Amino acid sequence: MATTTAVKPLTAFGYVTFDVVGTLIDFEGAIKEGLAKIAEREGVEIDGEAALSVYRDARYEPGAGLFPDDLGRCYSRIAAAFGLPDTEAYRQLMIDTVGEAKPFPDSVEAMARLKARYKLIAMTNARRWAFEKYAEKLGQPFWAGFTTDDTGCEKPDPAYFEQVFEHVGREGGSKDAILHTAQSQYHDIGISRALGMTNAWIQRRHAQQGYGGTIEPKEFTEPDYHFHALIELARAADAAFDAQTS
Repeated sequence: MATTTAVKPLTAFGYVTFDVVGTLIDFEGAIKEGLAKIAEREGVEIDGEAALSVYRDARYEPGAGLFPDDLGRCYSRIAAAFGLPDTEAYRQLMIDTVGEAKPFPDSVEAMARLKARYKLIAMTNARRWAFEKYAEKLGQPFWAGFTTDDTGCEKPDPAYFEQVFEHVGREGGSKDAILHTAQSQYHDIGISRALGMTNAWIQRRHAQQGYGGTIEPKEFTEPDYHFHALIELARAADAAFDAQTS
């Protein structure tokens, strides 16, 4: 599935910026995996999607910490909701499990193909220690990487994006040469539109109801490019560049 309302062709960009957690890395699957381990040990049944809703609400409470370290605090909320023991060991298990979250099945191939066409830039709300693990699992495709440890803020803060613009600008590029790619309407698609960027929405949850572990936006932003999987963007880019040279 692929649709576009963009006036810019995919050949017009020199850079692709990426949300990492939720777009390239399956953090929701990792949360469910960690909770399933705990629930099995404790003989408790737990609905993974319902747990993601509790996680989402906890993640955006005042005083929330940085991802994925904050999984320990969020686990306490989930434990209370589903009758699981709230122990330090289980909090750490959740942090460790999400810190080792796996790429989506198409991510590695898609990133390798996109790397052949563009300079790829990570823009993640994860901390540096987790990002380094994710980047390794993805095959180290990034030309540059920004984490919350680097920026001192989280998306959708415009200040995060401005630091990336400055980095690209130092080598003569501009935000007009960037395609911002993400699954989160709240963290990425809305703010990238507000900042005048061209964006690509990777709708990872297209076959599922709701927003899962990601906060729901106040309003939906129609993206410039819309794909159900990252590999669709990679194929579209290949086709666009191939057509240009044929």
